[in-house]
Amino acid sequence: MIWRAGFGTLIRLDASPAHPQPPPAEDLPLVAEERTPFAFDDVQMTEDRKIVEQLVSRPFRDRAFGVAVKEAYGDTCAVTGLKMVNGGGRSEVQAAHIRPVAERGPDSVRNGIALSGTIHWMFDRGLLSIDNDYRILVADKFVPQPIARLLPEDRKLRLPPRRDLWPHPAFLAYHQSTFKG
Repeated sequence: MIWRAGFGTLIRLDASPAHPQPPPAEDLPLVAEERTPFAFDDVQMTEDRKIVEQLVSRPFRDRAFGVAVKEAYGDTCAVTGLKMVNGGGRSEVQAAHIRPVAERGPDSVRNGIALSGTIHWMFDRGLLSIDNDYRILVADKFVPQPIARLLPEDRKLRLPPRRDLWPHPAFLAYHQSTFKG
């Protein structure tokens, strides 16, 4: 059985019993089955997966950092203005480090910014940055147009109400040095 992407129907290829190897797909008749698309009743577990233990060494990330950054930005993405809350009532915004922990960035709210998942990913890769006037910098040749439409027209970053929680210029300068625009 094959799941044909985009059609939402489970397709069965009826091969002739005389053929030990199935003939090419273009020679097989397609028969739609009346079943739910994700029926796994004919799938059997044949073997257990191997368990692998790993020890990872990386800088400690303080959980309090994420809580404080999200709170400072009202659980809202500072770039898009989106405030998404999941079914459990938790905010989906992420606390991003402006100067990464791996590059000796501190767990300070002034080294943090609340971003939605896609924006966080682009920020970490230098496709987006923030200038000294808190305007959003965009590496236009790398950012797809549908994503660019999420950005505010004035390209101004949404900042916390308390000025003492705004991103520190030293961290912004570091991030600007990684900007690909």
